[in-house]
Amino acid sequence: MTPTNGATAVAAPSFSPRLTRRAALAGGVGTLIEYYDFSVYGFLAVTIAPLFFPNSDSTASMLAALAVFASGYVVRPLGGVFFGWLGDRYGRRAPLVATIVGMGLCSGLIGILPTYESIGVIAPVLLVVLRLVSGFCAGGEIGGAATYIAESTPPERRGFFGSFTPFGSTFGFATAATVVAVFTSSVGTDGMTAWGWRLPFLLCFPLALLCLWARARLEDTPEFTKTKEEGRQAKWPLLQVLRTNPVGVLRVIGVAVATNGTGYIGLTYMNIYLIDDLGYPAGQVSWLSAGVIALACLTMPLVGLLSDRWGRRKVIAAGVAGYLVISYPVLALMESADSLMFVGVLYLAFMILNALLQVPAFPMFTELFGGSTRYTGVALGFNLGTILAGGTAPYIATLLVQQTGDRQSPAFWVMGAALIGLLSLVRLRETANTALPR
Repeated sequence: MTPTNGATAVAAPSFSPRLTRRAALAGGVGTLIEYYDFSVYGFLAVTIAPLFFPNSDSTASMLAALAVFASGYVVRPLGGVFFGWLGDRYGRRAPLVATIVGMGLCSGLIGILPTYESIGVIAPVLLVVLRLVSGFCAGGEIGGAATYIAESTPPERRGFFGSFTPFGSTFGFATAATVVAVFTSSVGTDGMTAWGWRLPFLLCFPLALLCLWARARLEDTPEFTKTKEEGRQAKWPLLQVLRTNPVGVLRVIGVAVATNGTGYIGLTYMNIYLIDDLGYPAGQVSWLSAGVIALACLTMPLVGLLSDRWGRRKVIAAGVAGYLVISYPVLALMESADSLMFVGVLYLAFMILNALLQVPAFPMFTELFGGSTRYTGVALGFNLGTILAGGTAPYIATLLVQQTGDRQSPAFWVMGAALIGLLSLVRLRETANTALPR
């Protein structure tokens, strides 16, 4: 089948099952650690806000902490461009090692930062610097992991092994929520404020070493090796991908808006909705979220198999159609429910739909670009989509409720993001079970 960007497809190189399994494991574990590193700050924002941004107005303190959290998203496209250039020009392996080590060091160092009480304004400045560098590294991680797995996997298994990337990213949120919940239960609220908040960050150091061990053993992918042997590396992959395949980049942005605009409502805003709007105890909601997200992750390999069998477009379309149908009813039923167990079932249905979007999306992204610009195209498009719909999702959802007085109004944001994803599939030719374009 002809790729959507018009590039000539060639027969895929032979793939070693051992290399494929190692690539999927290293990519999935690395992405899990990336999203643990990146999201643990969000789960601890309430605790560390007064420590780094003391203010008589607690809301102002919290907003400052959340602004620092958002700053990591702003620089992600820059990291995507830099590590995409490195990966497309010199090889996939080196940037994958660099991104995870950089993120692990930055997030771990937050755990040893002095607070505002100790060194004054320098404390929040250092916090911002570490979050910016962490976000820069994060920009090159998930696109690189998706590219590495896709280029190390035979076409008929690309969806299944590609599911390790969204599994890792989503399970990273569940891991961060669980770790924070465990430490909070162990040392109490006062203990977390005094010193316990540091422990989840310090855990990033050994996690980074674990991932370094996994990734340092990787070889470069067969696809990149072939590209290098044929001298097809792009000198400036960003300029080349924008000149030769802008439609591919736009498709990635559109589908990324759908995956992030829906997913971040479930991963971040749902906690706020259940606690602040519906009044459920925070501790119970934290455990519920961790469990629901973990269960949704378990469906991802199956969705990957389905995308290999049925095609990427059909599975993604099923996910966006599901969101268009159930988003408003799910939030309405949650509000009328008198059982947290029933709420959990609805929450799980919401997150499983996101699996239908995420899992086929990542292999599809890689199947839209040639080998000389694949890393850059995926990283650029996905990170721009994340900024537009991921980092902004909790803020937009909260603003919608505030402005309309309708607790179900965030459903319209979800439906809008899903619609953008659906439009991005228009005239997209199926890419599953085809050799990656040159």
